[in-house]
Amino acid sequence: MVFSVLAALCEVAAIALFGHITDEVLTTRRLSAFWGPASAWLALAALAGAAAFAGTYLTALGAERFLLTLRDRVFGHIQSLSPDFVENRRLGDLMARLTDDIEAIEELVGSGLVKLITTVASVVFFAGAAFFVRWDLALVTMALIPAFVVVSKVFAARFRTASARERLSNGAMNSVIEEGLANQPLVQACNRQSRESARLHDEGRSWLGANMAQARLSALYEPALRVLETVCLIVILGIGAWEIAAGRLTLGGLLAFAAYLALLYPAVQSLGEIALTVSEAAAGSDRVMEILRIRPVVTDSGTATPQAGRGAGRVRFEHVGFTYPGRRHPALRDVSFTVEPGELVVCTGPSGAGKSTLAKLLLRFHDPSSGRILLDGTDIRDLTWAALRDNVTVLHQEPLMFSGSVWDNIAYGRPDATPGQVRAAAELAGVHEFARLLPRGYDTPVGPRGRLLSGGQRQRVAIARAVLRDAPVLVLDEPMTGLDEATAARVMEPLRLLMAGRSTLLITHDLRQVPDEARVVSLEPGRRAERIPLKRLSPRPAAAPLD
Repeated sequence: MVFSVLAALCEVAAIALFGHITDEVLTTRRLSAFWGPASAWLALAALAGAAAFAGTYLTALGAERFLLTLRDRVFGHIQSLSPDFVENRRLGDLMARLTDDIEAIEELVGSGLVKLITTVASVVFFAGAAFFVRWDLALVTMALIPAFVVVSKVFAARFRTASARERLSNGAMNSVIEEGLANQPLVQACNRQSRESARLHDEGRSWLGANMAQARLSALYEPALRVLETVCLIVILGIGAWEIAAGRLTLGGLLAFAAYLALLYPAVQSLGEIALTVSEAAAGSDRVMEILRIRPVVTDSGTATPQAGRGAGRVRFEHVGFTYPGRRHPALRDVSFTVEPGELVVCTGPSGAGKSTLAKLLLRFHDPSSGRILLDGTDIRDLTWAALRDNVTVLHQEPLMFSGSVWDNIAYGRPDATPGQVRAAAELAGVHEFARLLPRGYDTPVGPRGRLLSGGQRQRVAIARAVLRDAPVLVLDEPMTGLDEATAARVMEPLRLLMAGRSTLLITHDLRQVPDEARVVSLEPGRRAERIPLKRLSPRPAAAPLD
């Protein structure tokens, strides 16, 4: 801001020198009086150029730092929310809020704020210089400025509405693109390519319409101000010509005054453009603030750590009940059981019985509506998130992977692990068997969500990650889903090794590979949990052989 104000002051002084040269050199034709003011004018131009460069560069640096900080804050806030927040929203729309909407805010808060202050300073400087030259003409000039304000205000309200519509359409279009690409195998298998193209086309037309509404406003705004500015200049020049004819104003004074006006009106116009920027940024700000206003359903208010960071792993559910926000029927009701260190407890039941909800409650993605969950005798609400989650490892129903290498995905569970520990975990989980056959071994990229690996390979990488974490509590959430009998048996081998010595909660409806020594807890929707012996469970009937 300091550099930009300095540049504006240099322009004021340069115009004053221009008026001096006109009256003292051009009018009198005295060439000797030219060199001093010309040298000063050149020095002012160089100073103004250096100041303008420094101001523009530092403004860009501050704006980009603001953009980086705001995006980090919003993303960090999303990371603090329950996974249900992301699961229940369109990913493309969230991505648009983290990119386009934040950039719109940056244009206002970063460069826009500096532009506002420096433009106001320029208006003050140029108006003050105009009053110094001829105060009566300056009063006429000031009387015409409210016309610029009225035009800007009318357009600003319409710009905000159009910008809000464009932001919404952009998020919807991004969501359609993300869903279509993520589900491309399904789209092609069902011959629905034309439908997905039509969906994108419809959203694209909505986005086009929103953009054209903004384009129409922009196309009208600039010509309207240009015509208004021309009218003002013609009025001032007409009055100035009358003053020159009457001998009350010199030609140099009129030219200097006109030059000040030529800079004053664009500065006033820039204030109007800032109002439009505010309108556009407000639309993006509303969408970003909508996320920041969402409070986590669970806060990290704990202070305790079990046994200096790593507990024995005794887990106890005491009369636990839970109802998801916005739902009427409970997902869990009066669930009580204990998992001792080294013990395997199988939680089974039909879909919707609340099996996976147990894992979410144990990790404190939600807190129970009633009852409590204890880890080594301590209510998990009294533990810090870091202490609790360092003691619990979850293998999800669908192995979650990043698009890095096999090695990166294993080491993700414990960033400080040594290469020897990572390799040992990979060998225990059976990853080494297929990793050494990959084109680049452990450094082979697994692709987005690990899709370059088979389902069994992804599951083994997830198991290796769990082995590396070495937490005393292990939660297996439907680890056999989607695997055939032979693959499930191969995956179960490293799982047995992983479960040894740990408190293990196996959530599954598939009891084919469950060890005989396991205790079974059966869940039914809306009913209390029931312990049943494993031998009472009838095995799934074998498929009839094909001829």
